[in-house]
Amino acid sequence: MTSTPSTRALRDSRDGAPAPWQRTAAGANLLGADGNLGITIFEEITALAGTHSAINLGQGFPDEDGPAEIRNAARRAILAGANQYAPGMGLPVLREAIADHQERFYGLRPDPGTEVMVTTGATEAIASTLLALTGPGDEVLTFEPFYDSYGAMIGLSGATHTTAPLLAPDFQPDMAALEAAFTDRTRIVLVNNPHNPTGAVFPASVLQRIVDLAVKHDAVIVTDEVYEHLTFGPRHIPVATLPGAADRTLTISSAGKTFSLTGWKIGWISGQAELIAAVRSVKSFLTYSSGSPFQAAIAEGLRMEDSFFTDIAGTLRAKRNVLSAGLREAGLEVFQPQGTYFVNADVAPLGIEDATDLARRLPELVGVAAIPVAMFCHPEGAERTRTMLRFAFCKRFDVLQEAAERISRLNEVL
Repeated sequence: MTSTPSTRALRDSRDGAPAPWQRTAAGANLLGADGNLGITIFEEITALAGTHSAINLGQGFPDEDGPAEIRNAARRAILAGANQYAPGMGLPVLREAIADHQERFYGLRPDPGTEVMVTTGATEAIASTLLALTGPGDEVLTFEPFYDSYGAMIGLSGATHTTAPLLAPDFQPDMAALEAAFTDRTRIVLVNNPHNPTGAVFPASVLQRIVDLAVKHDAVIVTDEVYEHLTFGPRHIPVATLPGAADRTLTISSAGKTFSLTGWKIGWISGQAELIAAVRSVKSFLTYSSGSPFQAAIAEGLRMEDSFFTDIAGTLRAKRNVLSAGLREAGLEVFQPQGTYFVNADVAPLGIEDATDLARRLPELVGVAAIPVAMFCHPEGAERTRTMLRFAFCKRFDVLQEAAERISRLNEVL
């Protein structure tokens, strides 16, 4: 049979190497052993949640909108005519607000003209950075478990994805394993802190060791700090504030998690001007710019009183406690997170050896959906985390209380 052009385009490249889409899918654990493309575990679990009218604690998005004053600011911006392209680097008012925010909370002061760039969410900032700075022959080091977009974008770039494990119960790195994971081919070390999916917050000693190893191996440090204001006790420490880090660190964050406005997709990246320029060379040909009225509104949000930022963390801590209590009542071992939207729990005490299988049955069993932690890992890490589930607690209190009640009955229906 003669292949159609579209079929030929989907095959491996002419030299037999995987096509870009295959590298991307494989990096995100979407490519089966037979080479066929699957759906994400998020899509699968969300569909099961819908089928069984389950409470979806799988995906990390809030079920309440962010502050009315920020949403009203977006309305005003739309009515005032902010509906065309923003500059490629982002609206000046937002870049200035980002620089002010970094100075206010961390004592950093990036130049808003050359060292701050607005992106379509943190995801685009990560993608642009990896595509700009890495390629075949390079290594990108992340902790494991890792957010799935990291694997996808590392795969697309052609670089090799290496990992250092985060082990329960505290999910802090083993320093010897971290040091062994660095090589002279490590081009980027990508640090997600506070960490998704484990909820770990790394102390200054861990972060400084990462900086020292990056200096030793001449690696760029890229930090994903989207949960920077969502910590429960430990203070968030930006890597860029540490000795030796400033000239080699690109700091990424976004408005979605802080302001419960994930659909707006307003993110940013800051760092040394030459590094930002390199990332911009790729970002400009992905979206160029986006969300003009949302950018103006987020500029106002970043200037809200300190009490707003402390209050959102306090509320989220209380939500964490509600859900954690239900998980413990069900007999699961709960690993108390220090930050983010997520709590991880081990189902092994229930005699269950495969959390992925349980995740697929959970919506029907008790009417709650969760994500298996193994999906955020390479094969060795997946085996290590095969009995763990990740639950999102960024939902209304009444929803979490109902979910906790349902989960508490899990042992009765197994």
